[in-house]
Amino acid sequence: MSQEWFFYILRCRDNSLYSGITNNLKARLREHNGGTGAKYTYSRRPVTLVYSERYDNLSRARQREAQIKDWTKTKKERLIAGLALRRPKLSDNG
Repeated sequence: MSQEWFFYILRCRDNSLYSGITNNLKARLREHNGGTGAKYTYSRRPVTLVYSERYDNLSRARQREAQIKDWTKTKKERLIAGLALRRPKLSDNG
C-alpha cells in the first residue's frame, strides 16, 4: 500500500499563507510551530492549519503544491473558504 501524502496551507501570525507537503500533518504542524518547520514560518509563528488535501503518492502532492504556489493569495483564500472552482469532469463538457 502506498503512503499518504498531504498538501497543506498554513495561516501565519501575520496573516500570510504558507503551503507545503508532508506525510504527517500533526508532526509537521508541530515542527512549524516549534521553529524547525521552515525558514518562512520561523518568524511568523504561531501558524494554524487552514486547509489540506490527501494524496496517495508524493508526486501528486508535489504537483498540487506547485499548482497552488502560483496562485494569488486571493485565489488561495477562496480555496480555503471552499469557494474555488473545481475542475470540470470530461463528461461535464457537453
